[in-house]
Amino acid sequence: MTGYVRAPVVAAADGSPSAVGAVRWAAIRAERDELPLRIVHACEPSRDGASEEAVLRALRTRGRQWLSEARAAVAGVTSDVRVETALVAGGTVPALLRESEGAAAVVLGNRGRNALSGLLAGSTAQAVVGRAACPVVLVRGRSADTDPAGPVVVGVDGTESSAAAVAFAFAEAAAAHAPLVALHAWSESVFELALAGDRAPVDLARYREKAGEALAERLAGWQEKYPDVRVERELVHDRPGRALRGHTRTARLVVVGRRGRGGFPGLLIGSTSHHLVHHAACPVAVVRA
Repeated sequence: MTGYVRAPVVAAADGSPSAVGAVRWAAIRAERDELPLRIVHACEPSRDGASEEAVLRALRTRGRQWLSEARAAVAGVTSDVRVETALVAGGTVPALLRESEGAAAVVLGNRGRNALSGLLAGSTAQAVVGRAACPVVLVRGRSADTDPAGPVVVGVDGTESSAAAVAFAFAEAAAAHAPLVALHAWSESVFELALAGDRAPVDLARYREKAGEALAERLAGWQEKYPDVRVERELVHDRPGRALRGHTRTARLVVVGRRGRGGFPGLLIGSTSHHLVHHAACPVAVVRA
């Protein structure tokens, strides 16, 4: 179709080293997938006694500088991606949520410049991850300047959000020519143990069998769709967040589904996603169902 433009990878810039790393990561992914890159900075005037116009002028000047620095960072890792920068008015969270409606992915650094204007201060990261209309990648851990050699790791359970995460992870592994580790972490239910009583033996074989069935069900069809992706299935008797966190030391990307509902940002992404957002040693992709 003439004039057709593919959805961009959106990266947020706030002048922090973490945000610069996220922009580099986003540029590498955009080049790989032949997508445009859109770098966004949102500025909102504060009420500190100065005139609103003077404050806004200063914020815009600073924002343009940070966008220019982000564009220069892109040039340091690739020269073959179309880059657009945008300085938008308003708060960071509303701006990024609007951007997510037309984006292939939103990419964020894990730590902002400071507690007031930082991209990911307080609940900002959770709000974006929990409410975005597209996958959100939080760039953590190792340098984003080079493409790491590790596998894509995806957390798998029996939910619809897990199904979306599996689809995203297979596509990522295929595009990166990387192996895929599909991990299902299981543990016996506290309620089942309470009903069984202290003396009842825990049937670990039964739990493992059920976990294997859930994993096979979620992977069904995807290995046929992506025959070149080497898949390793892993069943772990552990908490999902802790098991996935262990993989972040060697993975290029960990993918999880977005779970959780409610009015508070901390409840919008589920305990596993929340744990990885704060503790992973590699980039984390959170995918909505």
